[in-house]
Amino acid sequence: MQIWVDADACPGVIKEIIFRAAERRQIQTTLVANQMLRTPPSKFIRAIQVPSGFDVADAHIVEQVQPGDLVITADIPLASLVIGRGGHALNPRGEMYTTANIRERLAMRNFMEELRSAGVDTGGPAAFGQADRQAFANQLDRFLARIPTT
Repeated sequence: MQIWVDADACPGVIKEIIFRAAERRQIQTTLVANQMLRTPPSKFIRAIQVPSGFDVADAHIVEQVQPGDLVITADIPLASLVIGRGGHALNPRGEMYTTANIRERLAMRNFMEELRSAGVDTGGPAAFGQADRQAFANQLDRFLARIPTT
């Protein structure tokens, strides 16, 4: 089992939680982004820089993800592809995407995108706060607790 991070838009505080979990559980963790990223010195954590371009990092993650891997992403289409490949997807706000909820999330995302392209101001996501960090940390801990230690 590996952790993959769609790192371009992942909040720094979430990356820190992931880094601590990777070290504690000794799980290979890979951050994928189209820019250079700093990672702590660790044999369990690495960063891959992919070329710039639309969904290049997402495509790399989808190509590499294996059944049982965990992907951290707020990108709903990427989460859907990961689930389709037998992986797990966790939103930085602590929501686990599942086969049961991913279609609804995709439909809502597409609907909101249609509204925005029609000129409707849909607002943005709520500010990322302490409750989001806690929800993510709790969900990550619950997920990793189910994985046997090596």
